[in-house]
Amino acid sequence: MPLCDNPQYIHEPTPLQCGQAVLAMLSGKTVDEVVLLVGTHRETKLCDMLSFLKNEGIAFENRRVQVNDKSELPEICILSLETPRCWHWSLYFRGNFLDPEHGILDDFPKANRKYYWEIKA
Repeated sequence: MPLCDNPQYIHEPTPLQCGQAVLAMLSGKTVDEVVLLVGTHRETKLCDMLSFLKNEGIAFENRRVQVNDKSELPEICILSLETPRCWHWSLYFRGNFLDPEHGILDDFPKANRKYYWEIKA
């Protein structure tokens, strides 16, 4: 399935499934379907995320970019954020942060370091 045209917000079912929720929003699949496809119901690693995108035919720039401000983000990207508790996956989509833990936000959730991988629309 290619990139979902209009991702709907999905709250992470467990505190360890932010990556699966991001992938579900991007692909239009359910979190349960993504869990089966990535092979884990726990934390996802970068290789899990990128492998899923490749297998689903979702085009992306295979380059990690550090970011400080929302204005630096491309139209659609996966975010890796070092939050006060842990590393966390989130989705930026056309002006909104669809964050599996914190909801739909206007700006980044609190994070010390922020990186993105651009998704090609």
